[in-house]
Amino acid sequence: MKKILLFVLAVSASITVNSQTADEIITNYFENTGGMENWGKLEGIQMSAKVNQGGMEIPLEITQLKNGNQMTVINFQGLELKQGVFDGEVLWNTNFQTQKAEKSDQESTDNMKLEAKDFPDAFYNYREKGYTVELLGKEDLEGTETFKIKLNKKPMTVDGKEVENSSVYFFDAENFVPIVIHSEIRRGPNKGMTSEIKLSDYQEVDGLYFPFSMIQGIKDGIGQPITMEKIELNPTLDASAFKFPEEITEEGNK
Repeated sequence: MKKILLFVLAVSASITVNSQTADEIITNYFENTGGMENWGKLEGIQMSAKVNQGGMEIPLEITQLKNGNQMTVINFQGLELKQGVFDGEVLWNTNFQTQKAEKSDQESTDNMKLEAKDFPDAFYNYREKGYTVELLGKEDLEGTETFKIKLNKKPMTVDGKEVENSSVYFFDAENFVPIVIHSEIRRGPNKGMTSEIKLSDYQEVDGLYFPFSMIQGIKDGIGQPITMEKIELNPTLDASAFKFPEEITEEGNK
């Protein structure tokens, strides 16, 4: 009788997990945050935020556009530093020491071209992008029941080789919004470790919901808090803001 009871409980647990498919969870996510139609109308996002680094708050402005253009502007000690700037073809950053703009290598640029396709959300029309999803089951995160979904994107290139490009999202089982994202770090000093992004404080902006609080870091390590102060939808920006400075000078001299 005990074995039969355990079997029934196991089957029941399996049915509970699988009663929600990955597609249903993703559909609920978009419905609960504004609707697929409204997300599809989005042309751009500009976020004004502050990152807490060692007790010091540093202002950030993060811009992402539907056409792939994106950049992060850091205001630090009176300096304006542009990082991760992409105009659809060229990826560049401002060197913190020389204060000069530097183009990224071709491999990083090619990977950015893949990442830029994720606007407004990696799960938005994921099949059309050639992505797949897997429901890995349920997991309790610090008392919150979550659905664990793995998003498999097109491979990225690292040191000349194609590698898996996937992330695991933990969706709040009640509200169907991501609250934690895990990804393997593929490059840099933390290569092989797991990055962790914690999302919370979802707020409405013109009918769409965004997390206004994030903590980014290494899994099981100390994270870096980022607080959104303002999110503007469909901002108007000149294309020259994303251009590599030398290209702007050359065009101006023509």
